[in-house]
Amino acid sequence: QVQLVQSGGGLVQAGVSLRLSCAASTGSLSGYAMGWFRQAPGTDREFVSAISWSGGSTYYADSVKGRFTISKDNAKNTLYLQMNSLKSEDTAVYYCAATQTLNYYALDEYAYWGQGTQVTVSS
Repeated sequence: QVQLVQSGGGLVQAGVSLRLSCAASTGSLSGYAMGWFRQAPGTDREFVSAISWSGGSTYYADSVKGRFTISKDNAKNTLYLQMNSLKSEDTAVYYCAATQTLNYYALDEYAYWGQGTQVTVSS
């Protein structure tokens, strides 16, 4: 079992970069694949990115491909989401999550979730 604590986020202007972090306060991330999801007001939570347990494979939603980079440091027990060239449509609450399945895109496959962090991009 892992407890995930998120940091980063905030209010930024369009075009700038921001990095989100997700650390395991208890347990280890080394045995989990990790994902980032986001939820804008009035919408469903959607897949943003995922990384395999080894960090060797990464996956992205089309809307963020080429702008966002997911990474995982098992030694530091921390997951990151580097977000570049931010757009107003990236505004949402972002959540990290951990899974031991291979269905990285499915929200229901993630057993553990961070508390969420707000990212607001002004245009």
